[in-house]
Parts: sequence; structure tokens; C-alpha cells
Amino acid sequence: MKSVAIVLAAGKGRRMGNVRKQYMLIKGKEVLFYSLWAFMKSKVDDIIIVCGEEDIDYVKKEIVEKYGVSKVKSVVAGGPERYYSVHEGLKEAKSLGYDEGDIALIHDGARPFILSTEINALIDETLLCKACIAANKAKDTVKMADDEGNVAQTPKRDRVWMVQTPQCFDFALIKEAYDNVIQRAVRGEFIQITDDAMVLECFAPEFKIKLVECSYNNIKITTPEDVVYAESIIENRVKEGI
Repeated sequence: MKSVAIVLAAGKGRRMGNVRKQYMLIKGKEVLFYSLWAFMKSKVDDIIIVCGEEDIDYVKKEIVEKYGVSKVKSVVAGGPERYYSVHEGLKEAKSLGYDEGDIALIHDGARPFILSTEINALIDETLLCKACIAANKAKDTVKMADDEGNVAQTPKRDRVWMVQTPQCFDFALIKEAYDNVIQRAVRGEFIQITDDAMVLECFAPEFKIKLVECSYNNIKITTPEDVVYAESIIENRVKEGI
């Protein structure tokens, strides 16, 4: 069994004023660096970075080579939508020899604070159940709305989880599911995929997807306010020696 992390760094940062958040500096290092280093310290075997075609040389020289992220085996160009980028990463992993029985972890490069221990826990769980995702329990009461914006129902809070990445799967299982997504997109069908687990929910609903509790610090850098919070997380980790 081998495991590969596909780290997505092709986002345009529209909610950050078109600033590509994966390359922003936080405490002197790029956002993308922090998650790559967590995968470096974990038991993941290989890393594939998916970024904009125009950024490939920058990522190779200014992040991979500069910081010595030796587990990175490939840096490949992504596509116009997230699911195209994931598919490109899976195709590259296939070319590196990944297949059934191996594990693929799919991670947003704008989530810098996943821990290597959490990555290892996800890998271990995937060996048992073939599909699991990082998440944490909702702190707030959640309301479901109807089409007019009125409260439709209130789900039990202990059943509500906030989904994160990495999302971790048997390689052949997620590759086949994403192949189906791309085939539908090529046929011109409307595709709305907000996370990787949804792909399995649509194309392989017989598989149960395990929720693995991870830290509330595993945030996605999305707005300028997130940068301030990210700096405080790094400061606390330095103090704690993490």
C-alpha cells in the first residue's frame, strides 16, 4: 500500500480580491508551504501539487526546491474547475503507479494547518473503510432554509459536521468516480461538486464515508480576516513546539 497526497493550489482567490491565497506569506512562508510540510512529516509517500500552468516553475523553484519538500514527485497544471484539477492530479498519480489498494488524499492548498498526526489518522481509517474525510463537529445550531430563505428545519446539532480536507480514499475508487464526473462534464452536463466526498455520494453511494474529527484550526484561508487568525495559530504552535 502506498499513499499519495494531491494538493490543490490552482485557486484564483476571488473572495480575497483576486489575490492567490495559496502563495500569500504568513509569518514569512507561503500558505502552501505549511500543508506541504505537514504531508512531508506524515507517512504519505508522495505529493502531487496541482497549480495554474503559469505557476508551475514558481512552485517548483520557490516552494518545493527552496524548502526541500522532497516528497513532491510532480507539479502539474490544473483545470478550469476544481474537479478538473483533482482529476489531473489523479491521472498523474496513476502514471506514477498508484492503483487499487493504494490511498489518495485530496487537500486544498489554502488549508495550511492540517497536522501530520491527523493525516496519519486519516490514512489508517481509510485502510479500514476505503473513504473518510477530515471534519469537525458544528459548534453552532444550524438551520436549513427553504427557497424563500425561511427556516425549514433544524437538524440535531450532534449530527452536523463541518467538512474539511484532506479527504482520503482508496485510489481506484476515487479515480473511477472522478472519471465519471469528467465524462459527464465533457457531455455538457451541469456539474456541481463542492467536495470530493460528494463524488462518491453521487457515483458510488454504496460506500460509507467516515467522518474523522480534526482540529478546528484546520481552516481554509478565504477572507482577509482568516489571515489574522492564521498568524495567531502559527504563533501558538511555535510556543507549543508543534
